[in-house]
Amino acid sequence: MLSTPFYIACLKLTGRSSLVVGGGDVGLEKIEGLLACSAEIVLIAPDACDAVKALAAEGSIEWIQRAYETSDLEGRFMVIAATNDSEVNIGIYEDAEKRAMLANVVDVPPLCNFILPAIVRTGPLAIAISTAGASPALAKRMKREISELFGEDYARLAIMLNDARGWAKGTLPTYQDRKAFFEDIVNGDPDPVALIRNNDEQGVLDLIERAKVVHTPAAV
Repeated sequence: MLSTPFYIACLKLTGRSSLVVGGGDVGLEKIEGLLACSAEIVLIAPDACDAVKALAAEGSIEWIQRAYETSDLEGRFMVIAATNDSEVNIGIYEDAEKRAMLANVVDVPPLCNFILPAIVRTGPLAIAISTAGASPALAKRMKREISELFGEDYARLAIMLNDARGWAKGTLPTYQDRKAFFEDIVNGDPDPVALIRNNDEQGVLDLIERAKVVHTPAAV
């Protein structure tokens, strides 16, 4: 898998049916990741850990309490196999491949047509770390270090920049104009991240307003 050139993408899962097979601790981890992205989750498992049972009881996921069947893939957007039975996992992958579905068998990269990177998620920010399956332990270390470097202050800045998008779209006529506007803010003087770290959000708002003045097109 190290030689496989993966195409990095972010999937919109809201309203899409995602199947998880296996209700143990690994299945729970995958379910929680899907829930964070508002996926509609169906779990197939004869039994499940207490945390998964609680998610089913509260209605966050649908739990079909039995063994996997090929027909479970019908109408699904993706499937994640998290069982401890290699034959079942292989069968799920092969069934999914026949349907050109997204399929991931946890910790078995050759049985995946997509992989799940380690994710650092803070507010609207999501940073993905992948070692192409070579070392999940290394990915976890990188996740920890990146979360310390790009934390809540960056998320707050992202929200403030998002608030300025409406003005930019309505005022600046081209993509290049909008790009220059936002780059002037992000790379501004004073540094907007430093301002937020000093609890000076007004300073960031002032920086945004100055950028608006500079980038507003001249009246014809």
